[in-house]
Amino acid sequence: MSASTAKPRLSLWQILNMNVGFFGIQFSFGLQQSNMSPIYQYLGADEASLPLLWLAGPMTGLLVQPLIGAMSDRTVSRWGRRTPYFLVGALLCSLGLLLMPTSPTLWFAAALLWILDAANNVTMEPYRAYVSDRLDESQHAQGFLTQSAFTGLAQTLAYLAPSLMVWAGLSRDAVGSNHIPQTTLLAFQLGALLSFVTVWWSVRRVPELPLSPSELATLQARPRGARATLAEIAAAFREMPDAMRRLWWMKLFQWYAMMCYWIYIVPCLARTMFGTDDPTSAGFREAGLLNGQIGGFYNFVAFLAALGMLPFTRRFGAQRVHALCLLLAGGALWWIPSIHDRALLFVPMLGVGLAWASIMGNPYVLLAGCIPPERAGVYMGIFNMFIVIPMLIQMLTLPLIYQSWLGGDPAQVIRLAGSLLLLAAVAVLRVRLPHQAK
Repeated sequence: MSASTAKPRLSLWQILNMNVGFFGIQFSFGLQQSNMSPIYQYLGADEASLPLLWLAGPMTGLLVQPLIGAMSDRTVSRWGRRTPYFLVGALLCSLGLLLMPTSPTLWFAAALLWILDAANNVTMEPYRAYVSDRLDESQHAQGFLTQSAFTGLAQTLAYLAPSLMVWAGLSRDAVGSNHIPQTTLLAFQLGALLSFVTVWWSVRRVPELPLSPSELATLQARPRGARATLAEIAAAFREMPDAMRRLWWMKLFQWYAMMCYWIYIVPCLARTMFGTDDPTSAGFREAGLLNGQIGGFYNFVAFLAALGMLPFTRRFGAQRVHALCLLLAGGALWWIPSIHDRALLFVPMLGVGLAWASIMGNPYVLLAGCIPPERAGVYMGIFNMFIVIPMLIQMLTLPLIYQSWLGGDPAQVIRLAGSLLLLAAVAVLRVRLPHQAK
């Protein structure tokens, strides 16, 4: 009997409980996606330099995720293989969230983002492997799409948090001495609380499976230390399944596009909806709130879509479903800069929401079916490098073409993102999966 078929099947309630921690992790990411560009501009950054200031995410992911993945594959502790990384990462993330909106200078915020992203990555990568470890292969789609649903729900609330505080009576123009709105400060404090508490809940409610005596003996016999960890990563690269290699092109186009969207959507809305590019203006702050509202909406769509996508993924396959969602989002991003009516802006967010639900679930369904389970941690870490390397490429190349190719116009960046999502849809359909090769 294989390791996969020997695992006990979990109830829906257990799968929900094991992914509650993902809610806290993704609330943190949602706060960063919706607030870091405005925070940087409040502290004096210019539009062209914004991608460089976002380097912390891909750089820490590139360094941290494969290392933590390989280390967690080899970890033996009373709490399990993955749990120590969850808890330490979540605690450090909470501290980073508390400090971020109090940043006195641009360099302080940029440096703090490196710490915050490193902590998020320490928690994130083992969490993906934990789902693969804990669930029978027949439940992988349910587990990863449940993660996607929690991503949508968490980011809905993260994007909407400042607007909800304004609707509750807090002044939208109340700012600190660093020009960062008080609504942003309170949202990050809420994120700090959720980051640790939700992860703690999951590991208490659905602990890792205990290792069998033979698995434990195998782990203890493997070499340890930095050299052994790096050797394991190198071996995993050499022996990477062909289907996983081919997924790279889809991930390159997909994540380059998403970084373009997250970094430039607020400057785009400020110009197209409010006719301003002045970060100190009321119109720019209103664009930030509007981004929170449409971001909350597309993440809520993602929450619902992830729950409803499971039967379609089972019937048509994760590959086809993902391609369709990317096509819809690509068209939506091309439309956004042409919209000048606030209510109409929510329509293309339907396509973005469907794509975001699929992005956070279906590629992992494809991956889990083509990697050996004993290497789930290291391959999840390498697969997440397929996210951060495109982000890094975007941040280094976009400033070079922002003026010359895109005319210094954030709306053109959003259209570029739409084109890249269309290319990602083509790329995922060209992947040959193991069962298709037979």
